[in-house]
Amino acid sequence: MKIWYRFAVIMLVFIAVSCNSKGDKKEESQKVDKVVIPELKLSIDSLAIAGFYEAYPKLKNFQDEVFSLYNKKQSTQLWLDNKGVVEFGNTLYDKYKGLENEGLKANFPYKEINSIFENNSVNKLSKVNTDLMITNLYFYYAEKVYRGFDEKTSISLEWLLPRKKLNYKVLTDSLFEKSTINDDKKSKMFSQYYKLRDALHQYREIEKNGGWKTIEIGEDYKGLKLGDSSTIIGQIRERLFVTGDIKEDNKSAVCDTVLMKAVKNYELRHGYVPKNTILLEHINDLNIPVSDRIKTIIANMERCRWIDPELEKGQKYIEVNIPEFRLYIVEDGKITFISPVVVGRTMTKTVVFSGMMNNIVFSPYWNVPPSIIKSEIKPGMAKDKNYLAKKNLEWNNGAVRQLPGKNNSLGLVKFLFPNSSNIYLHDTPAKSLFERESRAFSHGCVRVAKPRELAIELLKVDPKWTPERIDKAMHAGKESWYTLKKKVPVYIGYFTAWVDREGQLNFYKDIYQRDESLIKLLTEE
Repeated sequence: MKIWYRFAVIMLVFIAVSCNSKGDKKEESQKVDKVVIPELKLSIDSLAIAGFYEAYPKLKNFQDEVFSLYNKKQSTQLWLDNKGVVEFGNTLYDKYKGLENEGLKANFPYKEINSIFENNSVNKLSKVNTDLMITNLYFYYAEKVYRGFDEKTSISLEWLLPRKKLNYKVLTDSLFEKSTINDDKKSKMFSQYYKLRDALHQYREIEKNGGWKTIEIGEDYKGLKLGDSSTIIGQIRERLFVTGDIKEDNKSAVCDTVLMKAVKNYELRHGYVPKNTILLEHINDLNIPVSDRIKTIIANMERCRWIDPELEKGQKYIEVNIPEFRLYIVEDGKITFISPVVVGRTMTKTVVFSGMMNNIVFSPYWNVPPSIIKSEIKPGMAKDKNYLAKKNLEWNNGAVRQLPGKNNSLGLVKFLFPNSSNIYLHDTPAKSLFERESRAFSHGCVRVAKPRELAIELLKVDPKWTPERIDKAMHAGKESWYTLKKKVPVYIGYFTAWVDREGQLNFYKDIYQRDESLIKLLTEE
């Protein structure tokens, strides 16, 4: 028994040594067979870059930026290693192929880019030109997504707000950081852009699921109120359920409080004054196809590309959205003041621009513009010799001005931010206009529904200017000026789609018909 035991132990030791020996030989064999691939190092100098743009001239507008980038990287490749395209090169291509998610219809001018990444294609480019082609794709993507149309185009669309400057240096300094391509921090763009992008995704999902049905009504439709019963109500309920205005579609044909609450929410986020009646205009609005709503979202995403995100970092500023007919004061990212406004009519549009508010004028004169003197004052004087006195007007050094007072066209106070268009914010004696849904009635200036409150808000930093003193100055009947201790930026914009701070997507009527031309440019690209 002991002999067999000793034999078994000897055999186990022999097998273990033998296996170990084979393992060592296998490892040595693997070390011998392993091929060491040298590190890829391409020379991409000015001559190589110049040669690339001779072959691909449609990309030449990126040449200076590309040269600067490779010069910074000691003229070596950016996107390739000894295994092929690096991870972020593939990520970039995926983002480019998903440009539709950014509301863009765009194609890189050379199909060779696809051959670099797609498995079923053969890349015939040299490694140097492959790297250069991917770099140009990066600048192409950055230009389309981060900059949008050039300043010349935006000005032709009557957009005079300062344009965001696309800083390629900042982008390329962090070229291979994940956030540079994936936008994880959502910090490179005006924040509204990202909110509208989410809304675009939501509405495209609605479109994929069939959109919404047209609500069928007869020519004799008079409107629906609480308690009414109709087959149309079921259609309205279904339509509101699709966009989330109503949380549950119970299929009821009765106009109940749940439905009316949903209709009110829809009215508010589409620029209507709630009327407790579902009118024909509401049905027509509900019937606007989802495809048209998507186009509106895309147009406003493009406008967001033109705005510098630094704007939102300002401590205090005033913003006016023309189609919304509303003014806001934003301070440290929070809305501290809201007022309805009246803007310019179609023939005398309020200009999209910015300025720095520096003065508040109490009990102001109204210096009548030459155009109004020619079109209104002189014809009035020709018909009535007492026209000036009746309108509380007087001649002043060859011009015409209206005397201070409650009937002055500027009301009791105006807010100045010097600009070439001579536009400013002001009070008005025509208070009833603020009750209208559409408030495009002025000669171009912005009339404020709450001028006294606006003055109080702007002067709260100066303890000497109490509400009582402001009231006294407004009713003094004598013009007086106050210079703000710190100028306040004023931004007058034009957005027909806007996600508010509660996350609600709002649509406003395109009162100056500016969306169509922008959408056409975006879809033709």
